[in-house]
Amino acid sequence: MKIEIIKCLNDNYSYLIFEEETNTVSIVDPSEFISCNKVIQKYKKLDYILNTHHHADHVDGNIALKKKYNSKIIGYHGDKDRIPGIDILLKDGQIQKIGNLFFKTIFIPGHTKGHVAFHFKDKKIIFTGDTLFSLGCGRVFEGTHVDMFNSLNKLKILPPETKVYCGHEYTKSNLNFCLKYDPNNSSLKEKSIKVNSNIKSNLPTIPTTIGEELKTNIFLRLEDSDIREVLNLKDSSNQEVFSKLRDLKDIF
Repeated sequence: MKIEIIKCLNDNYSYLIFEEETNTVSIVDPSEFISCNKVIQKYKKLDYILNTHHHADHVDGNIALKKKYNSKIIGYHGDKDRIPGIDILLKDGQIQKIGNLFFKTIFIPGHTKGHVAFHFKDKKIIFTGDTLFSLGCGRVFEGTHVDMFNSLNKLKILPPETKVYCGHEYTKSNLNFCLKYDPNNSSLKEKSIKVNSNIKSNLPTIPTTIGEELKTNIFLRLEDSDIREVLNLKDSSNQEVFSKLRDLKDIF
């Protein structure tokens, strides 16, 4: 399984997946046609388009790519009226095959009501769209804070070596937010060196891993006593700490 990171628009990432055994080519969240097609052209085909959610900056390439390559579009059944050109409707927990690769659909609402992640368990890879970012999480637009809190809890229990490919290059802003409210985190300070180096070299900060995020992503560290002290939420529930952090991040 080969993954190519495609930079799109201002800060979006689309991902080309090449499965060598059957020569199957797929793309996750094609933000727009031109940038994605430049990469796809090397393979001269596109079998599948996978959409994590319906937002335009994740699906705007769907129709043009489908028309050019006769691709099949895969997405969550609850978004069948919002994902352009959708062909294959997935349910939570469903296993889908593309070439010789298998992925599990994980329903993770919050950012949108129909958001899903694609977990390639055998390859230790997950595509999280706009739910889990490097050092952050997505804004809550259609769901609730409880939805997002529960969705992140689904993701944080995955094996720590799982590589996370998310929908945007938000890591620098997320890093600054984490440092403000988790200033004594040595793992975070160590990660900041790598993040700043990558950004200075115009390189993606993606992928991260579940293990890295558990150590550094403030939205996955809700039990931490130092964070709770900074927020003055020592005796609050994890969900209350999450909501406070999400509100603070919205205005950061």
